[in-house]
Amino acid sequence: MHNRPDFSLWHGRPYHSLHAFCLNTYHEKLYKIAIDAGMTCPNRDGTCGSRGCIFCSMGGSGDFAVRAGGRPVSEQIREGLSLFHGKKTGSRFIAYFQAYTNTYAPVEQLETLYTQALSSSEIAGISIATRPDALPCEVLILLTRLKAAFPDKFIWIELGLQTIHEKTASYIRRGYSLPCFTEAVSALKQRGFPIIVHIILGLPGETDIQMYETIELLNTLPVSGIKLQLLHVLKGTDLAADYETGAFQTLTMEHYTDLVIHCLEQLRPDIVIHRLTGDGPENLLIAPKWSLQKRRVLNHIHHTMHTQNTWQGKHCQIS
Repeated sequence: MHNRPDFSLWHGRPYHSLHAFCLNTYHEKLYKIAIDAGMTCPNRDGTCGSRGCIFCSMGGSGDFAVRAGGRPVSEQIREGLSLFHGKKTGSRFIAYFQAYTNTYAPVEQLETLYTQALSSSEIAGISIATRPDALPCEVLILLTRLKAAFPDKFIWIELGLQTIHEKTASYIRRGYSLPCFTEAVSALKQRGFPIIVHIILGLPGETDIQMYETIELLNTLPVSGIKLQLLHVLKGTDLAADYETGAFQTLTMEHYTDLVIHCLEQLRPDIVIHRLTGDGPENLLIAPKWSLQKRRVLNHIHHTMHTQNTWQGKHCQIS
């Protein structure tokens, strides 16, 4: 069991939030500008599948990204900055390559996209959402070169794992094996890239224990951050078809709160929490509807953790 941390280092929260990490590291709050780089995905173009992951909308997990329309990244950044007009923020932002698989393109195209973002004075760094099976050697070489070319900027890599369990991975049509993920983590770590892992809680058929096992494995890997995502059922997905037949139920807010808190208690305290819930678009969300009240959900998690006198890493078995 880990001793109670100094919550002032986490700026009052009982976990190591992205907000605290940015304030401690960059001395200001960094908001994300979601970018649509016009990518596709090996799980949609026929390489390993054609229908995408079972939960993924036609927006490729980028439903909140600035719609590209073929426009340059620099123009999307300007549009994204305008959305923060009048908001009390820091002076810099994170360019988040969000929609689909953002390393799945020719290296020359990727270099142009990333360089446009990194060259912007308002951008502190970039975060690239991708798949572990879309990180060939030439892409790793490019990323390493860009890291050296922009030493005052950061490059984060976000990997969608969702679960460590192969039966669930097969059901959601993830399209790659767990060893593929761990090998990608190792390759990225060797090159000095911070790795953020996406996990989905509430996947059909998974028990609470299985979800905790995913957290336990991540504790043994050199990951820097995690996104804990509530399973959303979105219109137009194959997951929605299963939901409507009654094949599974989504989590209640109380069950999700318990899951999140237990995951945080088991998680290494150095891992940064980039997300505790999700942002399902209101026009696409079928269930659970309670997730639309994001502030209420977060406040409930925070209040429950304080009431239970618990915190991230309290029961972590790794020192």
